[in-house]
Amino acid sequence: MYLNCHTYYSLRYGTFSEIELLELAKENDIDVLALTDINNTSACLNFIRKAKDFEIKPVIGIDFRNGNDQLYVGLAKNNKGFRELNQYLSHYSENGMELPDTPNLPLKNCYIIYPFEKVLELEKTAFKDNEFIGVSVEELRKLRFSKLLSQKNKLVIQQQVTIRNKRDFNAHRLLRAIDKNCLLSKLDKSEECLLTDKMYSKANLEEVFKEFPFILDNTRYVLEDCRIDFSFGNNRTSQNLKLYTDSSENDYILLERLCYENINKRYKNPLPPVKKRLKTELSTIKNLGFVSFFLINYDIVCYAKSKGYFHVGRGSGANSIVAYIIGITDVDPIELDLYFERFINPFRASPPDFDIDFSWKDRDDVTAYIFKRFKNTALMATYNTFKYRAVVRELGKVFGLPKEEIDKLSKGSYSYSNLDDLSKLVLRYGKLIEGFPNYISVHSAGIIILEKPVHYYSATDLPPKGFPTIQFDMIIAEDVGIFKFDILGQRGLAKIKDALEIIKTNRPEVGDIDITNVEAFKSDKNINQLLKTGGAIGAYYVESPAMRGLMQQLQTDDYLGFVAASSIIRPGVSGSGMKDEFIKRHRNPEKRKDAHPILKQIMPETYGVMVYQEDVLKVANQFADLTLGEADILRRGMSGKYRSRKEFLEVEQKFISNCRNKGFNDDLIFEVWNQIKSFAGYAFAKGHSASYAVESYQSLFLKCYYPLEFMTAVLNNGGGFYSTEHYLHEAKKQGANICLPCINKSDHPNRLIGTSIYLGFGYLKNLESYTIQRIISERQLHGIYKSLDDFIDRLAISIEQLTILIRINAFRFTKKHKTELLWQAIFKINANGSKNKQAQLFKIQHRQFNLPKLKTNWVEDAYDEMELLGFPLCNYFNLIDEEMNSDVMANEMKDFVGKNVLIYGSLVTTRFNKTSQGKLMRLSTFIDKMGNYFDAVHFTDVVDKYPINGLGVYACYGTIKDRFGFYSMVIVKSRKLSIKPDPRNTSHLNLKTINRIS
Repeated sequence: MYLNCHTYYSLRYGTFSEIELLELAKENDIDVLALTDINNTSACLNFIRKAKDFEIKPVIGIDFRNGNDQLYVGLAKNNKGFRELNQYLSHYSENGMELPDTPNLPLKNCYIIYPFEKVLELEKTAFKDNEFIGVSVEELRKLRFSKLLSQKNKLVIQQQVTIRNKRDFNAHRLLRAIDKNCLLSKLDKSEECLLTDKMYSKANLEEVFKEFPFILDNTRYVLEDCRIDFSFGNNRTSQNLKLYTDSSENDYILLERLCYENINKRYKNPLPPVKKRLKTELSTIKNLGFVSFFLINYDIVCYAKSKGYFHVGRGSGANSIVAYIIGITDVDPIELDLYFERFINPFRASPPDFDIDFSWKDRDDVTAYIFKRFKNTALMATYNTFKYRAVVRELGKVFGLPKEEIDKLSKGSYSYSNLDDLSKLVLRYGKLIEGFPNYISVHSAGIIILEKPVHYYSATDLPPKGFPTIQFDMIIAEDVGIFKFDILGQRGLAKIKDALEIIKTNRPEVGDIDITNVEAFKSDKNINQLLKTGGAIGAYYVESPAMRGLMQQLQTDDYLGFVAASSIIRPGVSGSGMKDEFIKRHRNPEKRKDAHPILKQIMPETYGVMVYQEDVLKVANQFADLTLGEADILRRGMSGKYRSRKEFLEVEQKFISNCRNKGFNDDLIFEVWNQIKSFAGYAFAKGHSASYAVESYQSLFLKCYYPLEFMTAVLNNGGGFYSTEHYLHEAKKQGANICLPCINKSDHPNRLIGTSIYLGFGYLKNLESYTIQRIISERQLHGIYKSLDDFIDRLAISIEQLTILIRINAFRFTKKHKTELLWQAIFKINANGSKNKQAQLFKIQHRQFNLPKLKTNWVEDAYDEMELLGFPLCNYFNLIDEEMNSDVMANEMKDFVGKNVLIYGSLVTTRFNKTSQGKLMRLSTFIDKMGNYFDAVHFTDVVDKYPINGLGVYACYGTIKDRFGFYSMVIVKSRKLSIKPDPRNTSHLNLKTINRIS
């Protein structure tokens, strides 16, 4: 009986989820229900999926509005009608147009319900067969005296459902105030729903409308005539593009031909195991209907290769020999003994995951190609939800709280008993609204390529990326049989590509480098030494302190060890305690006997420790005798994508029961099961880890043999885990001479000339991009600048912009000190009477000014660099303004295990973490006076007592710990050292700079 119901996907309007709407209907004995969110279809598919659990017939539609002005409600009679509604809404939303007062596109398979008040406003008297007039409970009293009462065949119940109670109404008003960015007291009543916009029981509703039985009959007729059908869960069928060619037979012929044409490129002499694995995979891919999925991914990769783009294929699909042979991935499943059933098995309804990485510079072009090449394509959506701190800030503004009070509430630095009533309301409603969808966004990687038109499933928006984007997320998509293609952008590949270009320019004698020769890189002792010693700064995936520390603990010096390391660092393995167990067994062969014989037999390579996602499938199948289908339920549960906890719990019970029947004791059973549970959302497939390792080896090759070119590329692609200044430190360690920007040698990015890295103009925060462009263009057209006078003659530039260049010493080629140049510039430009003039048509004779000898100090330069670049080129230790006591160096830590020592360290990076008890701790990385790294742990008792306040040098006093040969410090106390003051008046320094260095 309800034709107009909202969920919180009526963004910043609705107050509960689609599941709560169904629960509400069940409580009120409603057996048929229409979901009609405002200009949104996000909840529709899940509403249909879950309605059967409540024994409710679902009807779906859209509440069409301009702002809060309700125009009409559209209900889909069937799937065609839903497509029509989606097309209609998308046409207006994608073009940024207001909706018309009446639909101006044919909606033949839909019912249109006009609100009672809107019909009166429009003075509408003629109605099509599928058009009706909606009357709410409140409007019944008006209907009795309205000429519309004569339209008996057109009147239906339109009792809007937006709230459940007064609390929901209050939350609704707050959401509206947030949406309108106004104080709650200033919110216009027209922006709110009514207190009566709620659900009545079926009996109450029939009682209210008993004087108008024709309205009840018309409403029942509309609802009974609407039927929508999608297959979900185990009954779903793939909605992806089914054919790559013109038939499934030709698709398979093509895939098979590609495999046998390319097999010798991967395996010079394919052995029987290779041929057997290929034949098995091809047969399974064909039987499960995944042929087109493989061919589409192959097509995308082929386009990228034709454009010279690098790619990395990873995900569970990296376990596939078919994907390896045809070039989607570069991981050999035979070499790594990758588990076939992890990526595909007869019980798996979804195709394997292929995460295809491209350079962040190339990804948009690849995406554009996909939209051009394939019809029925859209980007996947994701929802940004109200996070607690953000919603407290929003509500604080809505209630008119002062900024200081809002800051205090959002940071949690308050005593609840001391808060006033308004602040308590903010916190109370903040908890209520927390988690509500706030606005729709674009999934980081997902693209869908469908058999049917996109609007068969959803309306679309057109976000800044410029590609149509559906209105539901990946979990709903998979439930209905839509499986995304993951096209990602990352900086690691751009670093590799740019490094190769820089090598060509800086070292042309090297010639072409085959960066795909990963097999040679894997066995290169020099490259593996970088892994073993933690020398991988700048290399993709292996440069973080945690990863470098793990490599040293494992003494990783080969490809297989690296593959394992990239998975055991994940929270699943690490959190279960199995990371330490793996390291022990890896470093000490005698410890391997501690493994249970069956687990060791299942996972000999990892010494009986579950490291990869497929290990869970193996253990479930071979240890607990679960079927591969049941094991796949565990896999989906681990990935965080699986919705049915009931089915997962059933598998858990069967796992325990099967193990007990096999005679295993409970201690062993629950130890293994707890390891499985710890993988939830965090485990890697082995092929996925191996794909990361391939790219890392390419980076490590460049870091090992072309370190300066590689570090320049790292800097030019935004770095990675560390700050710019730390990558410059690493470049210095590799022999680079770091040079400040120079008007004759620098470009917008960094530029390597010989062994000198000239910093790019892009680092100068306040130098305008137009100024940079003109400097470079003029230099390219007419040659280098000969002097300051020559620069001023050739370039139109303001004194403010020129001052930045002089203060950063970009004119040092003139051999004049920058203080003198600054005075000269002021005299010359200001004498001309114009701040930003056109370049001189004729060269003028400049007056020369005799200036007194000006005293300067290198500390002044450091402060200028910190202000203009954000960091100094000098070592932070050189800036220290106090005496440093005798301390220990990082390479001496091994001699002081268990003892308390002092080490002076320049902060590299620091981050918070949580203990198993949920308390805050800090992990920091420093470099000592010799430039060597050491890591420090600040446990809960010292985190607040001895805080880390930005970059600089710290006196770190603590206990040296040894974990498998990796030495670190547990901080007992620390203190930031003071630095030399700026010899000049520091009033020109902004507060941010002072805070950063003091």
